[in-house]
Amino acid sequence: MARPATPHNRPGKNPVAFPAHPAMHLANQLQQVPGAMPKITYISNAGEEHTIDVSVGMTVMRAAIANNIPGIDADCGGSCACATCHVYVDPAWADKVKPADATEADMLDFVLDRQPNSRLSCQLEVTAALDGLVVRTPASQH
Repeated sequence: MARPATPHNRPGKNPVAFPAHPAMHLANQLQQVPGAMPKITYISNAGEEHTIDVSVGMTVMRAAIANNIPGIDADCGGSCACATCHVYVDPAWADKVKPADATEADMLDFVLDRQPNSRLSCQLEVTAALDGLVVRTPASQH
């Protein structure tokens, strides 16, 4: 039996596409405006640089995984349950990122070479104010 015609499924009419979530609509708008997305630079332990555009609201870890940035393993998928997304925040940016909460501070105890600027990239949410952020990956995540 055929479905009754509605404004969205009439023959010859394209259905109206709505974003699944309002945040997705904002992300789509940001991707369409050149220069609207913050740039994050990842520097490997060997000195190799990767600069990418990152949507506001995404974490530094998720952006790295989505863009195949080497040096961030993210074994727990971003749930702050491991320390394999460890990065060193460039000292120029240390005061611009939110401080680590107690859970992140506890997980940082498991990193191999913890420094005062050590952070878990899964806990660094990208904002417009972080445009230009520089993070460095350690020699090893394990």
